[in-house]
Amino acid sequence: MKIDSLANKVYLELRRKILSNQLVSGTRLKEDIWAKKLDVNRMAVREALTRLLGEQLIEFGEKGGYFVKTLTAADVREIRELREILELGAIRLAIQKIDAEGIKQLEQICNDFTAMVERGYFGGACEADVKFHETLIAIAANDKLKNIYELSNIPLFHQKLGKTQIHMDDYEQTDQEHRQIVQALRERDLKLAQEALSKHLIRGEVSALELE
Repeated sequence: MKIDSLANKVYLELRRKILSNQLVSGTRLKEDIWAKKLDVNRMAVREALTRLLGEQLIEFGEKGGYFVKTLTAADVREIRELREILELGAIRLAIQKIDAEGIKQLEQICNDFTAMVERGYFGGACEADVKFHETLIAIAANDKLKNIYELSNIPLFHQKLGKTQIHMDDYEQTDQEHRQIVQALRERDLKLAQEALSKHLIRGEVSALELE
């Protein structure tokens, strides 16, 4: 496999884990460890880390090394605001275009999320959460919106701000809110869909900012 393909493999894997909070804020990303984990050379890992650094998903430590970027309260608020702008817009488009297959796809993601939580596989649940929101964007069927969303590298809120190893305990609420959004889409109720999504995003922000 060519070096650029290897670097892309590493980039996609690390990006996925960062956005789903499987690699939490402050985690150090060592070239040799990830080269071994992903069965690639260190050059490929270095290229992937450089790309992630450019996208501001990771940062340099004071004494060197790459670390998953630590979010501030301002970051969390801006992320929620950006997600509202993009995802509420996506809902407006999706509600006009969604069909039975789209509803089925979202329902399956909800079921996957539930199954992961029941098995205690919270990393998998976080991935399903990311997939749910990315699928909402995809159903809107607007390539420019999809590109903006992906390039924005929007992490979800499954980690308490300032507590690098404490994950959220709101999986049941997240599941219920996802299913409310799907039900509103099924009924083509734009107001209900947007209200459910806004409530979901605001609650995520509040939970992430709660330090106690």
